[in-house]
Parts: sequence; structure tokens; C-alpha cells
Amino acid sequence: MELFYQPSVTAEEFEKKLIYVKERDITQCQTSIGPHKDDMLIKLSGQDLRRFGSQGQQRTAALSLKLSEIALVKDKIGENPILLLDDVLSELDKNRQAHLLETIQGIQTFITCTGTELIQQRIETDHIYDVSSGCVKHR
Repeated sequence: MELFYQPSVTAEEFEKKLIYVKERDITQCQTSIGPHKDDMLIKLSGQDLRRFGSQGQQRTAALSLKLSEIALVKDKIGENPILLLDDVLSELDKNRQAHLLETIQGIQTFITCTGTELIQQRIETDHIYDVSSGCVKHR
């Protein structure tokens, strides 16, 4: 897997472009130029995952980056950050689900999902909440 940073604008053109779009940005109450518009290109075997990767491959690559980020933060500050996973299991096959759940052992994690059976089989859970028709219930 290869990772490439894709800036939306070069440092040399940044100020000129900001001035050019200033009035439109003020009217729209948003900034249309800058690092928040930058992107990351992920390639697997030389192919752009967004264009040629399956949903599972894309999700696996994103999770790999997230888990690497956790390791980096832990290395820098000595603690694991809190991990938030939103419906991550639905797009992974059983092997990737199992690997992910094994990998996050010991990391405080909030997971949203439609079923908890697999999670409860693989990791120790402290709290489970059911959300239905706008109501939240602790299990």
C-alpha cells in the first residue's frame, strides 16, 4: 500500500487563489481554498483504491491508516487515543472483522453497528446501548 498527499493548491499559488475567491467565499460563508480541501491518494499494487478497490479494500486501507495513527499517538504521548468506528464491520468480510476486533483490544473504542453478537464474542464490552425510534436504552 502506498500513500500520497495531494494538496489542493501549492504554497506559491495559495495567496493569489485566496484573493481570487474571497468575495465568493464571503458570500457563501465558507473557505473554498486551503488545506482542508487537500486529499490523500491510496494505491494498492499501483492502482488507485478509490477507482479500482472494492468497498472492503477501501475500508481496510482506511482502517490501516487509522490504526497506524493510533500507534503514532501512543508513541508520542504514551496513551492510546479514543477510537470511534461508525458501522465499520458491515463492509468487512469475517476475517477482516475478526482481525480488526483483535487489533483494537485494549483501546477504548466506541463502535456503532447494527448487531453486537460478533463484537461481544471477540472483545470485552463495558457498555452497550440500543438506539431505536430515537430512544437510547442501556443494555
